[in-house]
Amino acid sequence: MRFLGGATVLRAEAPGVVQRWLGAWRENGIGHLVIERNGRVLGRIGFVVWDSSTWRQATFAEAGDHAQPELGWALARAHWGQGYATEAAFAAREWAHRERHLEPLVSLIAPANDASQRVAHRLGARPSRTVTLASAQAAIVWEHPGDSV
Repeated sequence: MRFLGGATVLRAEAPGVVQRWLGAWRENGIGHLVIERNGRVLGRIGFVVWDSSTWRQATFAEAGDHAQPELGWALARAHWGQGYATEAAFAAREWAHRERHLEPLVSLIAPANDASQRVAHRLGARPSRTVTLASAQAAIVWEHPGDSV
């Protein structure tokens, strides 16, 4: 969570988070999904839309020509290093290309987040530049290939 704002979600806050995720699906036709195995939640995978002129999260309608969809992932620490992030991100990216025709697709990764950079590299994404998000955090823009690797 250090690279996603640092705060974990309390159980009582979970319904609100899910409602925001559902709102993103309604607005954008894309959003977050849960990564689950054998009935246990391992983390999340999914998409957000950024306005690349301000690097704030937005909707496609709000961002217009500056809309930049991002593929992101977050797993509980107990599930790191087991290939779940790579497998889930690959499947989500393939779905996004095939069903939503999302291109270009990027992942915004904190410069110190070596684990997520390794996942992006395994997915065939390449770092292109560093941007400053509206939250004042730096992020490396990893550009994903347009089709399967």
